[in-house]
Amino acid sequence: MSSSTMWSRAGDILFRIADLSVVWVLADVAEHDLALIKPGETVTVTPRGYPGRTFTGKIGLIYPVLNKETRTVRIRIELANPDGILRPNMYADAVIESSSGARVIAVPESAVINGGTRQTVILDRGEGRFEPRAIKTGTQGGGYVEIVQGVSEGDKVVTAANFLIDSESNLKAALQSLATAGDTK
Repeated sequence: MSSSTMWSRAGDILFRIADLSVVWVLADVAEHDLALIKPGETVTVTPRGYPGRTFTGKIGLIYPVLNKETRTVRIRIELANPDGILRPNMYADAVIESSSGARVIAVPESAVINGGTRQTVILDRGEGRFEPRAIKTGTQGGGYVEIVQGVSEGDKVVTAANFLIDSESNLKAALQSLATAGDTK
């Protein structure tokens, strides 16, 4: 008998058979998004190994412990795996379809000018007049951004070419400051 031959003894586990018709996807959710999710909500999962395939599942569990280093909480998504292509330890991207049901003011992402320290939208005041308005944003998804503060229902927000308006106002401000500097000499 060679040393490479392996023998099993009575009671040894020879195989583990796992039912992979339903798999769990473990995802980390940022602490500030926890109030937006709950068990039973729909999640769309795209495995990185199959970028064109998406799977739909539900949040089965929100774990009770916060990871203090990443400020995230782990959730368990239960996902049907009818073709058996999902395997343990695969990576995937998950999108949680969450909604509080409350009405909010939202604008397309293209309408928000992100200036780093502040966010602005351009309001259309009619007759070719525009007004920049500082805003505070909330949640975003599906190409829209919630406006928490700064815009009221019924305000007309510029959703296209706002970068041109912003650039033009920056140009006017720069020219004005040059003109003012020239007057002081």
